[in-house]
Amino acid sequence: MSKKDQRLNNLISIIKINNGASIKELSTKLDVSEMTIRRDIKILESQNILEIYHGSVVYNPNYDNPTISKKNTDYSLSSNSVLMEKEKTLIGKKAAELVENDDIIIIDSGTTTEKLSSNLNEDINFTCLVFSSNNLIHLLYNKSINLIFAGGKMHRESGFFESPEGLKLIEGIRASKVFLSAAGVHKDLGLTCANSYEIEAKKTIIKNSVEVILLVDSSKFDQVKSAYFCDLDQVDTIITDRGINDEWKKIIKDKNIKLIIA
Repeated sequence: MSKKDQRLNNLISIIKINNGASIKELSTKLDVSEMTIRRDIKILESQNILEIYHGSVVYNPNYDNPTISKKNTDYSLSSNSVLMEKEKTLIGKKAAELVENDDIIIIDSGTTTEKLSSNLNEDINFTCLVFSSNNLIHLLYNKSINLIFAGGKMHRESGFFESPEGLKLIEGIRASKVFLSAAGVHKDLGLTCANSYEIEAKKTIIKNSVEVILLVDSSKFDQVKSAYFCDLDQVDTIITDRGINDEWKKIIKDKNIKLIIA
């Protein structure tokens, strides 16, 4: 066994024994640089063995499940958060500029909407409904927000909380703005996501909001996932990055949807 393979095995063992660790802790324990640890983690992430969740490196329990393919797992909040990260941050910051005093907003689950919740102005007073772990963590200590959380069973791969009680709470909220996420945007097949358990919440927040604002990076256009939740015509505003092509700019304009490029 090579020195590198031995280090990777030791890294996995440390993570499993300690139920997670930071990059700094792993660097100290294995006596290598943090850069080396980051490269090792990237290798193990590509094999779906490890995940980074809110700054901590954790073992993927699905890797030991013989019923799940180790080569092709579904959507993961932690792995998806590093894709198009710069673009998602710009989108989130631009979306935060749209939140005004006394707004009632709903922030959908997702890694792009998370960039909104982490960049909200703490000097603005408004009400906010969330139902995912990443958004909740970012907003917990923002004292200017009247925070409403719809809880339930947590789906760890997406951070989404699901329950009949949570959905009932969501159904009772009316909002001035909903900040929506999607894993796929198609001109004919509409907006889709990877997880069917998100559909009812997404449909409800769209129905209950005055303005529907879609936060989506340019890689999501022309993509289709298995779970459909609304047509493109139901969106009022799209915030995306500079990677959007001219064809999609025309599609959005023809549908009278406002386009904001971050």
